[in-house]
Parts: sequence; structure tokens; C-alpha cells
Amino acid sequence: MSTVSETPSKKAAAALQTMDLESSKKTLFTKQDVLDQEKNQRSSISDLTNVDKHTAFLKTHKKARNDLKALECEEPLLQENKRRFVLFPIKYHEIWQMYKKAEASFWTAEEIDLGKDLIDWENKLNEDERFFIGRVLAFFAASDGIVNENLVERFSSEVQIPEAKCFYGFQIMMENIHSETYSLLIDTYIKDPEEREFLFNAIETIPCIKEKAEWALRWIADEEATFGERLIAFAAVEGIFFSGSFASIFWLKKRGLMPGLTFSNELICRDEGLHTDFACVLFAHLKNRPSPAIVERIISEAVEIEKVYFTDALPVSLLGMNRDLMCQYIEFVADRLLLSLGNKKLYNATNPFDFMENISLAGKTNFFEKRVSDYQKAGVMAGQEKKVDGVDNKAFTLDEEF
Repeated sequence: MSTVSETPSKKAAAALQTMDLESSKKTLFTKQDVLDQEKNQRSSISDLTNVDKHTAFLKTHKKARNDLKALECEEPLLQENKRRFVLFPIKYHEIWQMYKKAEASFWTAEEIDLGKDLIDWENKLNEDERFFIGRVLAFFAASDGIVNENLVERFSSEVQIPEAKCFYGFQIMMENIHSETYSLLIDTYIKDPEEREFLFNAIETIPCIKEKAEWALRWIADEEATFGERLIAFAAVEGIFFSGSFASIFWLKKRGLMPGLTFSNELICRDEGLHTDFACVLFAHLKNRPSPAIVERIISEAVEIEKVYFTDALPVSLLGMNRDLMCQYIEFVADRLLLSLGNKKLYNATNPFDFMENISLAGKTNFFEKRVSDYQKAGVMAGQEKKVDGVDNKAFTLDEEF
């Protein structure tokens, strides 16, 4: 496998470390100006602490990760495959089925009707709710680009089996559609150009979002990290960093608000659930996996960063939504992800949001299989639930009784 040179994500990670947050304009969320200024003053210390913690963690597990790194040449997923340009015959049926699920769920940004959303945004959401949803959209607007950076720079070139390459190729396209959709949402709701620029530049202007971006970018740029570690990290990005934000928009759906936003959220939530599931499937296919302690540490790092994000993004309690409940929900989702990666629960948290019980992120509903039926392409999945070439095609799911 080729080594990583001075890639765009490395440059971005370096730039973020030295970024001056004091120059950002904050015309939209004026009630948070003082909070953000204080956080900005602490950001360099906080970031250094996070980096130091991350570095200390890696040093602690240096021997174990070096041993795993040496064994990567034996991983079937990563070994040079001279047949990688030819798709058939399908060898990894479970992975191929997940690609077909992604293909069946294709949609475009043009299918989202935002015509009624502005009325709700301007007349039915209060200032605190607009602030909160604005922060959520600001994170989403940048996050899909970071995920794609990892797919293009690392995973797509490292994984050698064609079934997985098909999935990653399709995921890259869908992440572009997600990014376009979030940009359209911000463009529709936020009329002031400076306010829009503030949100579009969230990884520079909003410290709690900057912290999430830095964490993901560090994993992209880390040449010493094993493939398994990075697989876990990006399962955390899409399974934990996204989960609370998805829940916050479903909270609006429960109230009958913002139909365009909530419909796009349902589509994107389904996609990201499938992407997280795919990471779990690939992890299960690794012969030499990181220890449960390393898995737990990576997931718990993501959980703590996400809790900080919601402490800042949700500064006041809203009807049916507050930072404590959101932190509990993040722990609940993290436990589910840990189980799907073969670990034990860490938090033993329960789902605090009744409105998520019948949504793809929560309860006994399958996190990774929910679809909007109208957006499943006709015939694409025909026969996929049956055995293919005598091999049972069951997806890796989280709907087991715990």
C-alpha cells in the first residue's frame, strides 16, 4: 500500500491547529458571542489537551498497533488484488448486498421541497431553536466533505476488493448530495450573506465544530494508525458525531415543523446509518482487529467531543430537548455502536427520546436498514434478501435483543 504524502487533509489539519478564531464574524448568533469568545480564548489550550490525550493514547498502544500494522499485509481486504478491476464473480456477498442497498436508496437534492420551511423558520421557531438548528446545519455542511476526504485519500485506495470499492464509490457520490442538500438548507433559511458565510465556515468559526473536524482530520492524516483503528474512527464520525444532530431534526418532525428539512434528514439519516453499518461489516471481516480496549477508547473519545458540541450548540433547554438528554442519547447510540463492533456496552444508557423509538436511530428499530420506501429504486433489491450463489445475504444489523 502506498504511503500518505502531504495530502489536503494534512494541510487542513495543520491549518486548523494555527487558526485565528478571533477574526470570525458572528452576526447571526449574537447571544452566543460572549460564550464563543471565551471558548476561542480557551481553544488553543483545549485543542492542545485533546491532541496530547490522543498522542498519549497512541503511545500507550504503540506496540500493539505496530504489531497490527505489520499484519495488515495478510488482511484479505487490503492485500493487493490483481482481479480488483473485475467485479464478477462476487466473492464477498454481504459487502455486495450493502452496495445494492445503497444503490436502491439513491436520491437527489432536487427532490426536497423546501417551500413550506421558511414559514416555520421565521414564524414558528424561536431564537433559541433557530440558533440550535443553525449549529446543527453548520456542522453537517462541512462534515460530509471531511468524510469524502477520508474515502478518497485513504479507504478507496487501501481496500482492494471490488465489492467494497463499489460501495465507497457510491458513498462518495451520496456524500456530495448530502453536502449539496445542507448547503441548500442554509442558503434557504439564512438570508444575510455574512450569516451564511459564518455557518458555511463553521470549522473555522465555531470552536465545538472545529474540534470535531480536527479529530476526524487527525485520523485521516495519521500514517501510523492501523486500518482497523481508522475504520472505527469513521464509524464514530458517521455513527456518533451525526446521531445527536439527526435526533434534533427528528425532534422538529415530532412537532410537525420544517417538512423539507425533516424529510431530507430522514433520507440522510438512512444513508449515514448504512455507511456506519458498512464500516462495522468491514471491521468484522478483518482477521486482526484492534483490541476491545482500543475500540472503546476511540468511541469514548468521540462521545466526549460530541458532548462538548451539544453543550455549546444547546445552551438553553428547549421543549423536550436539553443538553443532558442529548448527552444521554449520545451514550445510548455509542453503546449500540460498541456492540456492533464486538465490544460490550460502556455507558448502559437508555434512550431518553420517545420520538426516536420508531426512527432508524433508536429503540429496537434497525439503525442500519430503515428506508423511505418511495426512494427505493424499483427492482434494484429484487432477490437480494435471498441467498446469492448459495451464500446467505444477511446484513450486519443492530436490531438484536440486547
